[in-house]
Amino acid sequence: MNIINELKVKIFADGANKNVMLEMKQAPYIKGFTTNPSLMRKAGIEDYEAFAKDIIKNLPDDSISFEIFADTLDEMYEQALQISSWGKNVYVKIPVTNTLSVSTCPLIKKLAAKGVKQNVTAIMTLEQVQDVSLALKDGPSSYISIFAGRIADTGRDPYPMMKKALEIMQPYPQQELIWASPRELFNIFQANEIGCHIITVTDDILKKLYLVGKDLNEFSLETVKMFYEDAKRAQLTLKSTQLEKEI
Repeated sequence: MNIINELKVKIFADGANKNVMLEMKQAPYIKGFTTNPSLMRKAGIEDYEAFAKDIIKNLPDDSISFEIFADTLDEMYEQALQISSWGKNVYVKIPVTNTLSVSTCPLIKKLAAKGVKQNVTAIMTLEQVQDVSLALKDGPSSYISIFAGRIADTGRDPYPMMKKALEIMQPYPQQELIWASPRELFNIFQANEIGCHIITVTDDILKKLYLVGKDLNEFSLETVKMFYEDAKRAQLTLKSTQLEKEI
C-alpha cells in the first residue's frame, strides 16, 4: 500500500453509494470523488439534490463532481449554476456535447467566465480536448475528463492520446486531466507514469488495491488452489476413458 501512497496521480473514487464513499474517505490515497447519473441510477438515488447536499455535508473539504442532466444549453446553464452553488468543493460535470452532438464549448466558456468549476466529461478525441481547453482557459480550477477506458474498448490505445492531451493543456495550469473509466488497476500506474493529474476509479477496481506488489509465485499458487477448490465444490467428474478400462 506504500506504493499507492507514493503515487503522484490523485485517485478519485467514482460512485454514488454514500456508505462506500464515506468508507473511501478514510483511505489516505483517495483525494476526491466523482459521480454521474448512471451511477446514481445504479445506487437507487431518487432525490438528486438531497443526495448531493448530504454527500457535500459529509465531505466538505473534498473535491466532488456532480453532473447536469439537461440537454439544451440554456437548461444546462441553469442547472450548472444551481449545482455549483451547493458548495465550494463542487465541480459541475458538463458533457462535451448534448445528445444531438451540439458542442457545449460555448456553455463551458460562459460558465468559466462566471467562475464555475467544471469537470468536462465524455471526451474521446484530441480535437475535443483542444476545444474544451480553450473554452476553459480563462476560468477557475477545472477538469478535462477523457474516457480512456471506453477508448480502449474500441481497440485503440488511449495512452498516446492522454500524453498528447497533457501537452495541449500545459499552458493552463488550472486545468487538470482526468483518466476516466479505467478498466484495470494497472491503469492507475499508467496514468501516474505520464503525469496525468487524476484518475477516477470505481469500487470494484479499488478493491484490488491489496494486490499491489503481491508476490507472483504466491499469487499463482493461490490461483491453482482456487481452481482446485472450485472443482471440488462443483463436484466435477469425468467418465472413465477406454485407456483406463484397459489398464
